Amino acid sequence: MTPRPHGLLPAWGTAALPAPPEFTLRNVLRTVGPGVIGLGVAIGSGEWLLGPSVLLRYGPTLLWITTVSVILQVFLNLEMARYTLYTGEPVITGYMRTWPGPGFWGWTYGLLSFLQYGWPGWALASATASTALLLGRLPGAEDAGLVITLGYVTFGICIVAVSAGRRIERNIEVLMFFMMAWVGVFLLAVDVLTVSGRNWAVLARGLVSFGSLPAGADWVLLGAFAAYSGMGGVGNALVTSWMRDKGFGMGGTVGYIPAAMGTAVPLAPQGNVFTVEPSSLRAWSGWWKYVNVDQWGIFGLGSVAGMFLTTLMTLQHVAPGTEVGGWAVASLQAEALSGYGPLLWQLALLAGFWVLFSTQLGFVEGLSRAITDMLWTGSARVRRWRRGDVRGVYYSVLLAFAAWGCVALNLAQPLTLIVIGANMAAFNFVVVSLHTLVVNRLFLPAELRPSRWREAALVGSALFYGAFVAAAAWAWLRG
Repeated sequence: MTPRPHGLLPAWGTAALPAPPEFTLRNVLRTVGPGVIGLGVAIGSGEWLLGPSVLLRYGPTLLWITTVSVILQVFLNLEMARYTLYTGEPVITGYMRTWPGPGFWGWTYGLLSFLQYGWPGWALASATASTALLLGRLPGAEDAGLVITLGYVTFGICIVAVSAGRRIERNIEVLMFFMMAWVGVFLLAVDVLTVSGRNWAVLARGLVSFGSLPAGADWVLLGAFAAYSGMGGVGNALVTSWMRDKGFGMGGTVGYIPAAMGTAVPLAPQGNVFTVEPSSLRAWSGWWKYVNVDQWGIFGLGSVAGMFLTTLMTLQHVAPGTEVGGWAVASLQAEALSGYGPLLWQLALLAGFWVLFSTQLGFVEGLSRAITDMLWTGSARVRRWRRGDVRGVYYSVLLAFAAWGCVALNLAQPLTLIVIGANMAAFNFVVVSLHTLVVNRLFLPAELRPSRWREAALVGSALFYGAFVAAAAWAWLRG
């Protein structure tokens, strides 16, 4: 095998590409997982908060932004996954192999990740729902102290959730599956039973009203909406780390990040690549089918459906122009449904809590995972310090984030923190889209590289989100 250029990190090892499970419905259900986690992250702040905010201010015609955003994110996720299937490394490790090297990109992506995820507004937003459940009414400014206290509790539950079990990825996957199933059934039932056929049609048209933009738009809000219609920025790159831990492709040859209560599992600092030959290409095609189901069937379709069902409920029950924000931000839909009785009010609050908690859980785990992967790959000193046990790095990062989160919870109201992170995510999309294009061109063998039209989709992603970033920056500079 002719050695592939490996950039500015040590060369990959070599191994056989593990054969994928036979492509059956049962194996599909057992194999998919990263898309479930991605959907759990996606359906929170974007679908439950930012989508309704945009709908109530500008009407349903802007939902086309969700359609375009999710399609571009699926293409981006697939091209990131291409690198992971070949090397067993998260795509961020691939970024670190490019010039000027792991030191520069480690600090850069660490900072970008923190600026996007370091604002635990989702814990605070979900706490507004649990506060309403506790008080039996919507919380106001006088209840801010209780909301923040429950935000601490929510944040703490996230940390406990990633410590139990054997494999962190599996813990998050199972929790996300049950939370998303519950919320999906709730939303579908409410929409089928209470929403008019006219509003179903109006919102469906909004998903395809491409190019519609209001005069005098709040570009900071629209940039946040575009970025969080789906996962958002660095979060999309995290899909490949979950794929590695799930054992997709060459990820099955390198190990995974175990939970604190599990046993130590070696995690290789560098990945392995395989010889491109007819047998490995057949296995590659099998894995590629699973990745497409995971991303198109779970993450992509679920993200659009989540936005549609949540904004449909809002369109039917909340008056246009209603302001989304304050200390009852997660309770907007519950208040609108309260006329149907206390049970539906409570169920809507519980759905709001689960949706936003799932997003915070994904971001707590994701930020810790991203920084751990960068430190583990880029620093032999860190690996020597932990004597090959990656858990010490992961939980050190997690605790540091938890300490900062307790400070950040007091900085602003929930929606403000979320909008800050979302606009950072839009900028991150520009960076990771172009960097993924570079990585795949540099490191993949010709037989596995994406086609030109797929590369064009990555450029389109950078241009799409870059336009929102530029508009939001210009609006902010103009005051």
